[in-house]
Amino acid sequence: MKIDPHVTEPPHGTGIGTYKSYALGYVLCLALTLAAYFTVVLDLFSGLALAALVIGLGALQIAVQLILFIHLNAESKPRWNTIVFLFMLLIAAIVVVGSLWIMANLDYRVMAPMHD
Repeated sequence: MKIDPHVTEPPHGTGIGTYKSYALGYVLCLALTLAAYFTVVLDLFSGLALAALVIGLGALQIAVQLILFIHLNAESKPRWNTIVFLFMLLIAAIVVVGSLWIMANLDYRVMAPMHD
């Protein structure tokens, strides 16, 4: 198969993005980062609403990066990349929740009660 150097679109199923997808991903990630930054700096929200908005913007940025940069949705069958990614998320969640559980248990059992 001969590859034409003037074609900017990669062959279907290669998992390689186009310049358009990378530029769109860059602009979206930059916009989401700036939105989170200016929301915090300008005190547009406070408390739980601010935390929820920043976490939501971060989750949206993760989704943009997974789709436009890592091409998680651009694979052929079977969807092994998606299965491996979901398994990695499960293991990471187990490690984080387990660590927090252990630290809370140690804090309860080891720390002396604080009196005023």
